[in-house]
Amino acid sequence: MSVPPPLAVTMGEPAGIGGDIALAAWVSRERSKSPCFFVIDDADRLRRLAVRLGMDVPITTIDQPENAIAHFAAALPVLHRPLAKAVEPGQPDPITGTAVTSSIAEAVRLAMDKRVGAVVTNPIHKAVLYAAGFAFPGHTEYLAALAGASKVVMMLVADGLRVVPVTIHVSLVDAVAKLTTALIVDQGRLTAAALVTDFGIPAPRLAVAGVNPHAGEDGAMGREDIDVVAPAVAALRAAGIDAAGPLPADTMFHPAARALYDAALCMYHDQALIPLKTLDFFGGVNVTLGLPFIRTSPDHGTAFELAGTGKAKPDSLIAALKLAGEMAARRG
Repeated sequence: MSVPPPLAVTMGEPAGIGGDIALAAWVSRERSKSPCFFVIDDADRLRRLAVRLGMDVPITTIDQPENAIAHFAAALPVLHRPLAKAVEPGQPDPITGTAVTSSIAEAVRLAMDKRVGAVVTNPIHKAVLYAAGFAFPGHTEYLAALAGASKVVMMLVADGLRVVPVTIHVSLVDAVAKLTTALIVDQGRLTAAALVTDFGIPAPRLAVAGVNPHAGEDGAMGREDIDVVAPAVAALRAAGIDAAGPLPADTMFHPAARALYDAALCMYHDQALIPLKTLDFFGGVNVTLGLPFIRTSPDHGTAFELAGTGKAKPDSLIAALKLAGEMAARRG
């Protein structure tokens, strides 16, 4: 039986908690049964950070991703990419922006070349990247551009729940304005396909949330559910996808309701993320569907106030690594 390729973990914002949680994830590798991974980062930065945190983490530099497999049991493998200057935890500097985006781009190239099993991205700080000339709204858009993917979906995964926000980082007013039947259908199709390919669910069931309270109450609370959401559900069902809705969002997320579907399509950001983060605040994973490779990420930000303190929890990164390994095995 062949050994699966390692996972590539990106640098993320070097003044944030990415390094902290990468070190902690390696320390817990045996207990958590994490798959083999390496970090594209500044090895000297990680050594200094390990000393600061009082963590016994041997760091070994590797020249090729494949070399990580031989070293992972005894040391954290690092594809050494030095920063332009040393960074103090909690104090971001735009001079590091190019190194952050280069780490992501290199991980994508390795994934596209099938040299890594998946890309696991550490959190970035968009304001720092914008100051360095970053031209994309965020991680997902940059990954899509690097991969040449025209349509991608953001899925959030926690224990017992998968959610897809059809509209993402826009105001509630703009979310409703941007919501179309075609958009819901595209997101539903990509979600159903990924549930089959990456999650091993042969006949996926989708629950589609309504926009308005009580899914509009037959038009009494707005016509979006009648005019936009219901036709999308009908189109998904006509395409052979088991989709139900529009459903009242306030009754979709209790345990008995969650047992009836494999993923929930939600119409705006908080409708998806509030239930997921309530269910598992520290263990949520962000997954990008529609890319030609697997990408997962911790579902949290850079947490500058925790960087370098030893207080950052690695749970979400560990969950992202394990999910990426499981997805890679199914594709393998």
